[in-house]
Amino acid sequence: MFPALETELKQETLPDPYEDFMYHHLQYYGYFKAQRGSLPNSATHQHVWKNNPRYLLSGSFGEREDVIPDPLQKEKLLWPTCLCSTVHRQLEAVSRGIRRPSRPENSNCFPGDSLMLGSPLLKSRQLLHDEFGEVNPCLREPRDLFAAFSSSGPLQAPRWPIECEVIKENLHHIEWVPPQPEYFYQPTGNEKLPEIVGEEKGTVVYQLDSVPTEGSYFTSSRVGGKRGIIRELAVTLQGPEDNTLLFESRFESGNLQKAVRVDTYEYELTLRTDLYTNKHTQWFYFRVQNTRKDATYRFTIVNLLKPKSLYTIGMKPLMYSQLDASTHNIGWRREGNEIRYYKNNRDDGQQLFYCLTWTIQFPHDQDTCFFAHFYPYTYTDLQCYLLSVANNPVQSQFCKLRTLCRSLAGNTVYLLTITNPARTPQEAAAKKAVVLSARVHPGESNGSWIMKGFLDFILSNSPDAQLLRDIFVFKVVPMLNPDGVIVGNYRCSLAGRDLNRHYKTILKESFPCIWYTRNMIKRLLEEREVLLYCDFHGHSRKNNIFLYGCNSNDRKYWLHERVFPLMLSKNAPDKFSFHSCNFKVQKCKEGTGRVVMWRMGILNSYTMESTFGGSTLGHKRDTHFTTEDLKSLGYHVCDTLLDFCDPDRTKFMQCLAELKELLQQEIHKKFNELGQDMDLEGSWSDISLSDIESSTSGSDSSLSDGLPLHLLNIAHEVNQKKKMYKKKKKKPLQTRKQRNEQYQKNNLMRELKLMEDVPERAGFASTLQKQPTFFRNSENASSSTMRNDKPRLNELRGRDKGTSLDPSKMASLILTKNKERMQTEKPGFIVSCSPKRSTNPSQEPVPDMKPNWSRNRYPATRRGRTTMTVYPFLHIYTYP
Repeated sequence: MFPALETELKQETLPDPYEDFMYHHLQYYGYFKAQRGSLPNSATHQHVWKNNPRYLLSGSFGEREDVIPDPLQKEKLLWPTCLCSTVHRQLEAVSRGIRRPSRPENSNCFPGDSLMLGSPLLKSRQLLHDEFGEVNPCLREPRDLFAAFSSSGPLQAPRWPIECEVIKENLHHIEWVPPQPEYFYQPTGNEKLPEIVGEEKGTVVYQLDSVPTEGSYFTSSRVGGKRGIIRELAVTLQGPEDNTLLFESRFESGNLQKAVRVDTYEYELTLRTDLYTNKHTQWFYFRVQNTRKDATYRFTIVNLLKPKSLYTIGMKPLMYSQLDASTHNIGWRREGNEIRYYKNNRDDGQQLFYCLTWTIQFPHDQDTCFFAHFYPYTYTDLQCYLLSVANNPVQSQFCKLRTLCRSLAGNTVYLLTITNPARTPQEAAAKKAVVLSARVHPGESNGSWIMKGFLDFILSNSPDAQLLRDIFVFKVVPMLNPDGVIVGNYRCSLAGRDLNRHYKTILKESFPCIWYTRNMIKRLLEEREVLLYCDFHGHSRKNNIFLYGCNSNDRKYWLHERVFPLMLSKNAPDKFSFHSCNFKVQKCKEGTGRVVMWRMGILNSYTMESTFGGSTLGHKRDTHFTTEDLKSLGYHVCDTLLDFCDPDRTKFMQCLAELKELLQQEIHKKFNELGQDMDLEGSWSDISLSDIESSTSGSDSSLSDGLPLHLLNIAHEVNQKKKMYKKKKKKPLQTRKQRNEQYQKNNLMRELKLMEDVPERAGFASTLQKQPTFFRNSENASSSTMRNDKPRLNELRGRDKGTSLDPSKMASLILTKNKERMQTEKPGFIVSCSPKRSTNPSQEPVPDMKPNWSRNRYPATRRGRTTMTVYPFLHIYTYP
């Protein structure tokens, strides 16, 4: 599919043991029914794959392709260059239990069952057995089957939801930097605001029908998307004179749902919402063909949702001409005139929409052109880049590529670990970590270009890059939401939700990319300090590049979280705006990456926002950002890291002093606005910074939509299980006092039970004979006192019948009796205390003596005698 992804096969004459092993697996799952001698080996692979479609394995989970060749097979042939790697993907899919292999009709077993299960050499403990002892041909999930990134094997082709139609054409755009600055559009005031006509008065020339919207949810995926013949959605041209534009967006990252021709050169466009939702229309990327050079075309997008946009202050759409790219090496460029962003005048009584309109003149006749909201960067672009890194003999020594997890659709979420090998274990343990990520919002491709610039520099042989690799361990997740990037979403994953509001999720299966990223960082924090966390985003309403951070409440590190952004603004003064930064933690942003990581203990936790437009600073003022500008920010992040960690703290302290001065100015300004005058000398640092700053001017979709409906029950069940687990789990006894109390309580219960069973024990008959009522009524009395918060004092029986005692006096009396007994009795004996009141003044209890109550004691009052077990070095318990 892509030259960079194709690898040559080595010619081998000896049989491969692994292929011999895979032969049985293929037969077992019904993928291969030929004779053993016809199994393709390393020397005959390529011929078999090209000439026998019978060996082709499906890109879907656990299902075979039809034997009839279709155009999709040709595309698949270019991806898998070895049989084993493809089978790996099949086995992993089957092992995850997403879909079982197909069974032949009228059969109760899978092909190859007898061969697989009958051979003693092929028995495996990996096979699962059901409750009846029968073998279930579903392998347990391997632990790290895809942990390593193989540079010799193929990369997995993008997986699409099975509802999505995907064209079989391969798109590739060249990188190009305009030789001249691309200035913002300057409105003339005469821009036309076209009235929305709609398909009632126009002609539909392109429309996607099978688009999953709100109410449906993701079920399964496959390479190539929907099965069957891909329909031709564009209109059929009536002849060479027909100048109707042919639209298409069923390619990676594409987004266009409908195009209506309302005039000869005028079209109304409707964007597709994020899959499984009814909103988030912002990102667009589509193709047009059959262009005319001398005509002025007008395009109007009619269903945008944000009331504010950078298009109102001069941003232009991007256009790409294939003829210009092939003949003049010209790539994406800003084009458009009569640009207006305005409210849709059609009132359908439902959602309020906004329109973007612009005019364009194509550079060539019969050209193929593309339009986009921003420079596209697809999942395949990332895979090509990572493969080049893995194949680089130098870079692969200090950059290890791993699979962090699989997305909902089964696409790989890659994790890069970048650091120079340490000379000693102590040196390795002393390294701090830096965590970077991008594309949690798939339509914000700005983040991928900054990430590419960072990777280009940190993987280079620059002395600064080598120094950074010496002192840091970089953990990089370059594309957090590959599913959304592939299907052309603007904000959501295939769960239909904004992943950057679910970093606290407990649903690993529904939000795997976020769950595994948070878990990776949690483990990393246990190993070493994480100096910096930064997630790269794009911003649709503000120009320049800036950071959102968090406020530290620890006065020891007061203002420290603002030092890195201030340093970055000094290193990139024409692109980065410190005054646009914000450090307020809003309640609606509690589920974002930067807030969750900050609460996990990362002081310098940021979201980097880069504009879709351009700069208003320095010599780049009023010009659009190019991909080179964004990639340079990746370098500036590295440069600022070195300044931030410089052993010479001059720059750091200078920035702190400057921050304090800026903050004083902000406080004075705030009090002036309120009409108050305050002397801030000595007390200004006690003012809460969150009261000074306004809320972040973030996205319009900052509030979480919560979980999709089909996930609400799952979340409830998980929470209930966690609560039940916490209830069942006993709190361990930690202190010696607690252990003693529990020990005495258990022994006392045993002694009481023994006395109840044998009341006429030797040595205690005279004492116990007079009190048979205690044993008959103790159960009722104890249950009664347990039900009452303040147990009432029961009437005591004794020689002085009818006489009652105050509880405190009763306890004091028993303590005195116990003290006397302890001097004569041996430890461990049962001591009997008579409840009668003594008439001898010398035996009156000491007034100052207080009872020794325990929180684990039995009820304070009981009928009859009380007993106590005396143990050395333990607390004395009394039970009146």
